[in-house]
This record gives sequence, C-alpha cells and structure tokens, in this order.
Amino acid sequence: MKTSENNCRGPMRPPIEFYFDFASPYAYLASHRIDTIAAKHGRPVAWRPFMLGIVFKTTGAQPLVTYPLKGPYAARDLARSARLSGVPFVFPPGFPHATLAAARGFYWLEGKDEVLARRFAKAVFNAYFGEGRDVSGAEAVAAIAAALGVDRTAFEAGIQSPAIKERLKSETEGALAKGIFGSPFFLVDGEPFWGADRLDQVERWLANGGW
Repeated sequence: MKTSENNCRGPMRPPIEFYFDFASPYAYLASHRIDTIAAKHGRPVAWRPFMLGIVFKTTGAQPLVTYPLKGPYAARDLARSARLSGVPFVFPPGFPHATLAAARGFYWLEGKDEVLARRFAKAVFNAYFGEGRDVSGAEAVAAIAAALGVDRTAFEAGIQSPAIKERLKSETEGALAKGIFGSPFFLVDGEPFWGADRLDQVERWLANGGW
C-alpha cells in the first residue's frame, strides 16, 4: 500500500515559542541563534514580543543594568558574549528605552506577513543594539519599517489601532499566564528555558527529546 507524501512527512511539529522584549540585550543575542537552532531540528519559531515592564510589576524585578554590581558585570558580559558570537553590540545611550511601538509594529506586520514581521524584528534589534540607536519613538520604528518597504503612513496608523494595542496587551498577559518572567524566554513543547545562555540546552533538548 502506497503511503501518502503527507503521511511520510508526519505531522507538523509545534513551534518553539520565543518570548522577548525589544529592550532586552540578551534577547538581541538570542535572536541571532534561535531560528538556526530550530531549523536544524525541523522546528518553526513563533516570535512573541511582550512588555517586560508589565512583568516586572508582578515580579518586583528591574532592568538588569540598574542593579549595583550586577549591572556593570552585565554590561561587560554582554559585550564579551557579543564578541564571542561575532555579533555587533553597542549600548544605546540612555538605555533602557521603551519599546512599545516596536512590539505593536511587529504584531501589525505579522497580521499581514509573518516573514516580514520577523525581518522587522531583527532590524529593530540591530538598530538598537547593533548600532546603538534610539528605537523608542513611533517615528524611529516607522523609519525601520519603511526601509523594509512598508508603507509608513499605514504602519503609523496601524500601531495606534485598538486591535493592535489589545493584541500586545493580550500577548503580555498570556506570557505571564505561562510563567514567563524574563527575556529572552523559550518554551519547547511546554518546557521553559530562560536566558540566551540556555540556548545550548534548548538545542540539546531538541536533539534528545528531553532528559
């Protein structure tokens, strides 16, 4: 009996969920690796920006670089980690900045073109941490989208729409409901991994099916 092509391929495997805030420098580093790791194991990745500041209100945390002693270490570790990965890294002046417009922009674009939304996310990350640019304002984010061929007027209107505002709120609430408390955060078949330094574990988990 001939087996269908679809049956040979088997069911589509669930995506790795990649939760991040655009203001997270470790998420920037992770964004350069997660798609490659997932592709090696036949997995898609669901990119999910959320607002870490809302999560911090629940956990009582604050941006890593603002802590005494830990902050200067983090700044050094980020630069060192970027050099190891061959990724450009510049701390933006006045860091951290609000990234509400970028997160809304991602979801507006995702509703039209998922691939374009991911290109946009990578471009925002690169502008912020690769070039040290301020991406907090709607105009700055719209300029990044326009460079990718997106209609700037439509983009600026889109990120102010009630539906997109509600979408980001819902994604952030959903992240909290799943126990996500930091950025980057990965869910692999429900298994949680926090931090860019857990990507090696993510890869091994995918290869071995857990341990």
